[in-house]
Amino acid sequence: MRVVIAEDNVLLRDGMAALLDDHGVEVRAVVDNADDLLAAVAAHRPDLAVVDVRMPPTHTDEGIRAALTIRSAHPETAVLVLSQWVETSYARQLLSRQASKVGYLLKDRVVSSGEFVDALRRVAGGGTALDPEVVRQLLAAPAVDAGMARLTAREREVLALLAEGRSNVAIQGRLGLAPRSVEKHVSAIFTKLDLPAVETDHRRVLAVLRYLREG
Repeated sequence: MRVVIAEDNVLLRDGMAALLDDHGVEVRAVVDNADDLLAAVAAHRPDLAVVDVRMPPTHTDEGIRAALTIRSAHPETAVLVLSQWVETSYARQLLSRQASKVGYLLKDRVVSSGEFVDALRRVAGGGTALDPEVVRQLLAAPAVDAGMARLTAREREVLALLAEGRSNVAIQGRLGLAPRSVEKHVSAIFTKLDLPAVETDHRRVLAVLRYLREG
């Protein structure tokens, strides 16, 4: 099994690499940021990517965004996300796209030797591995679309008009915006909803579905 590790904590990063090596897992690359992670996945095509949710430069959601990109651009690569604490919105984003070849574990359980390796093999094999605390909070917490929460008031107006089936030209007239402004708002909506340009999905439809699901 080939694995790529993305973790900015050097001690944890080296510890994971050593643990996997001891269990016969081939570590193809070890990186400390999201950009290098995406490059490593593209270059090595690993069976699985182990990804820290928070990485440089802002230590907010770089890791989860990279994980979602991998799920979309490299569906053959499984993703196991690590977090310091439970962030249910991130877990929901991961699971909403495909409930297989994905895992979400808390870091304090990673150090427990064989359990981590077992979870890693299960995810790489097409299964799932969710920390019990993640499951508990997912069942207890209402679904919150983090992407929708990031939209500005103007972006939500534009998305509402998209949901009505309006074209960019119609939105320009309705809101009194220049063509370039509408294009920028639509592009920002796609970015904040983590909807990359791919041939198989129509981003306007997916964005509208997210909008309708929230309402």
